[in-house]
Amino acid sequence: MLLKSLWILVFSCALAPGAMAQSNDQSPKEDMKSAGHDTKNAAKKTARGVKHGTKKVIHKSARATRKGADKVEDKTAPPRL
Repeated sequence: MLLKSLWILVFSCALAPGAMAQSNDQSPKEDMKSAGHDTKNAAKKTARGVKHGTKKVIHKSARATRKGADKVEDKTAPPRL
């Protein structure tokens, strides 16, 4: 048990400086700029998704309209004799 506790202590002491070195000290101004950039990128990504979805719906409805028009044309064509 003592050996296990010793190993835990050694590893925690070995990893502690690395964890402290990774702390990110940003000023409030940098935080706000970062948040602004993140918001901008999220808005762009959302807009691209909406654009893609809209195009997809428009093309599908145009296809369905052409298909329906072909059916109507077949039904209203004069009978062949």
